[in-house]
Amino acid sequence: MLMPVDPTSRYDAVWRRAEPYMRARKNDVHVPLSFAWAQRLLEAHPEADRNIVSLAILLHDIGWYSIDMEDIIEKGFGPNMMQSDVRFLHESEGVRLSRPVLEETGWSEAVILAVAEIIDGHDTRPDPRHLNDRLVRDADKLWRFSVTGVSVACDWFKMTPRQYADRLEHQVAQLETEIGRQWAGEELRATRAALMLHVI
Repeated sequence: MLMPVDPTSRYDAVWRRAEPYMRARKNDVHVPLSFAWAQRLLEAHPEADRNIVSLAILLHDIGWYSIDMEDIIEKGFGPNMMQSDVRFLHESEGVRLSRPVLEETGWSEAVILAVAEIIDGHDTRPDPRHLNDRLVRDADKLWRFSVTGVSVACDWFKMTPRQYADRLEHQVAQLETEIGRQWAGEELRATRAALMLHVI
């Protein structure tokens, strides 16, 4: 009997090629978790382009590799963080670094340009351009609501897990899709329970 082929395995070469860029800012944790959320979002939105969304979420934050970690923490998570210079820089560097990754793993120019369009502005552009962009934005955010996301990001923001979870309550409404907002709320409730945030 033939075993079913994992549809995400076609991205394995991209993962391997991009791996050196994943060590910055805990992207080796954030990106795989966001990629999994993207696959769930794609199941809920089959009209989206699986390749574009999957590749864009996989590569969206590789630009942090080009930025000093101290600058990432001090400038990327401070006041007006979504409009800080390092936010714009990580997007433009992500576009730059994603091209050779995709070229060397055999993707077409059309795919490369579509992925770059999403990476460029995924944090700083006020509004998404289309469904693929919306799904990448939601996948990028959904990991935050998990135990892992709270555990990692509370340190970035110099908060306790409870303080960071309280902050996330206000961010559920910022997700782009109805299902994304639903999942964010469910995930945050589970995280609060798992981390005993009603007690500590």
